[in-house]
Amino acid sequence: MGFEELLDKVGGFGPFQLRNLVLMALPRVLLPLHFLLPIFLAAVPPHHCALPGAPANLSSRDVWLEAHLPREPDGTFSSCLRFARPQALLNTTLGREARGSRELEGEPSTAPCSRGWEYDRSEFSSTIATEWDLVCTQKGLNKATSTFFFIGVLLGSVVYGYLSDRFGRRRLLLAAYVSTLLLSSASAASVNYVMFVVFRTLTGLALAGFTIIVLPLELEWLDVEHRTVAGVLSTIFWTAGVMLLALAGYLIRDWRWILLAVTLPCVPGILSIWWVPESARWLLTQGRVAEAQRYLLRCARINGRHMGQDSLSEEALNKVATMERVVRRPSYLDLFRTPQLRHLSLCCMVMWFGVNFSYYGLTLDLSGLGLNVYQTQLLFGAVELPSKLAVFWSVRYAGRRLTEAGTLLGAALTFGLRMLAVPETKSWTIALVVMGKSFSEAAFTTAYLFTSELYPTVLRQTGLGLAALVGRLGGSLAPLAGLLDEVWVSLPKIAYGGTALLAAGTTLLLPETRTAQLPETIQDVERKSALSSVQEEEMQAQN
Repeated sequence: MGFEELLDKVGGFGPFQLRNLVLMALPRVLLPLHFLLPIFLAAVPPHHCALPGAPANLSSRDVWLEAHLPREPDGTFSSCLRFARPQALLNTTLGREARGSRELEGEPSTAPCSRGWEYDRSEFSSTIATEWDLVCTQKGLNKATSTFFFIGVLLGSVVYGYLSDRFGRRRLLLAAYVSTLLLSSASAASVNYVMFVVFRTLTGLALAGFTIIVLPLELEWLDVEHRTVAGVLSTIFWTAGVMLLALAGYLIRDWRWILLAVTLPCVPGILSIWWVPESARWLLTQGRVAEAQRYLLRCARINGRHMGQDSLSEEALNKVATMERVVRRPSYLDLFRTPQLRHLSLCCMVMWFGVNFSYYGLTLDLSGLGLNVYQTQLLFGAVELPSKLAVFWSVRYAGRRLTEAGTLLGAALTFGLRMLAVPETKSWTIALVVMGKSFSEAAFTTAYLFTSELYPTVLRQTGLGLAALVGRLGGSLAPLAGLLDEVWVSLPKIAYGGTALLAAGTTLLLPETRTAQLPETIQDVERKSALSSVQEEEMQAQN
């Protein structure tokens, strides 16, 4: 008897599993609260050079700014430059004449801001950009905070993957809650930029525990036919977190307090560990049969299965444990040992990089839409749910491959069309961004389902782990790509859209899995590939 048969006896889907899914909802909500927090945490409000002696009167102040600050091509005051010498302006008409004469004589010399900046506090009372003047020549440091955070997530995925296999899922889930609470609180108390970046990176490492532990802890208690429920619920909880972040950002305008607000849910998470069950499958692989028996009997009792210790004797569980231990633990190298697996892995890596790179490139940049950041974030959260519903319809009728390639192509097209939109057409730009967000979210949702069906059972978690690892690399580079606008304003959109287009083309090289039986072994994957090649040759011969 294998573990799947054992799970059928105690109930593979019932109140026990539903309670477990509810307990795992909190970390799923926490992830978008932190992953997308830079939208508010690192927001850059309108600003200009600090000008000591500026009058408090509004009308006089406008004249003062006109004399001290050059204007951008769009008519706004420069954010990063000031006149080296104040320009004399007697009134508006004379000011225009003075500017006209200066254009004939040559533009007056300008200088960078030497006394800091003044910020518009109407939307944000404080962000890390206003706290440490991460603007103008220092704006790269502002973008880099997201990159360092995702590097922490990437490293944490490797660390937690190893430690959870050695010490168990439940202990490491507790460690993730505690370390996130402590490190994120330390980030909120940072006194300088370096301290903030260090603790923010470590927070990303801690949060990676949720991405690695939660899904296996759910799946290892679910029977095969109900495992898709976990995937559906996980995406819904992510959407709930996105919308909660918009509410938190609207109510809390100071970066330290909003960081604490999205961290405090770790406290009930720590308390919930009391009810979280350890994975019985993992306990059996470690030879801890008595503990596995206790959890299995609890599962049977909650699910209404009347079973005594005689039905789950330690002798029977020892046999299952032996079967679980004899299976060799796969490694990332196994994904490249055979031709077809190598082909699948390389294509999935490109696909996941493109999905993450375009998703975070779009989601973390909300500028130029004509809406305030709270409305935009709420709108982004609202469009995610219908896009998920569309995905579950599309994968059933159009297939996984065409859905994934189509959504990536749609995201790439929206980036391209935004380059053609003129700044005055705000409604057109908003529509394109919303469409791009829908396509990106749909591509993200489809990627999990498609990838899990491509790999054989013995390598499924390993394949997903590698794909997610490369995806996080794309997520970490996405904020830095936004700095390419210094070279050319449309270059970031070309980078995001071009990567999505490359990923869409690569996805078409993968086989369709809609009606295919899930492969169990590496031989199944290779045999299926060989059969497909023979069928294609026969069709070509007939034509």
